Amino acid sequence: MPQAFHANVFSDAKANAFFRKEIVTMTGSQVTLMSIPPGGEVGLETHTDTDQILIFVAGTGKAVIEEAESPIEIGSMYAIPLGTKHNFINTGNEDLKIISVYAPPEHPVGTVHQTKAEADAAEATK
Repeated sequence: MPQAFHANVFSDAKANAFFRKEIVTMTGSQVTLMSIPPGGEVGLETHTDTDQILIFVAGTGKAVIEEAESPIEIGSMYAIPLGTKHNFINTGNEDLKIISVYAPPEHPVGTVHQTKAEADAAEATK
């Protein structure tokens, strides 16, 4: 059975330097932290079996949900239902810091991808 978890997730997200880092996984949900460098992006994706909520704690960018674009700023939150095509792009001069919640979990416990290329390689082997 998963253990209760507590953290200052905003501070942890701001300090995170990895593209993706899993911090807690429970039976029905998972929290990861992401750091997207200037000019980088999460990458166009569609989750077929999980909902995703993203909360932006540092940086600026652009969200692309299906075909619609909208600005990302500190405090922005996006709730992405499964089956929705989406991407998040860093348009600023500092890293875009994200708290991402998946329900159900999307990544193996202990996942750490230092870069997007490393994350893409891991996804290709699924």
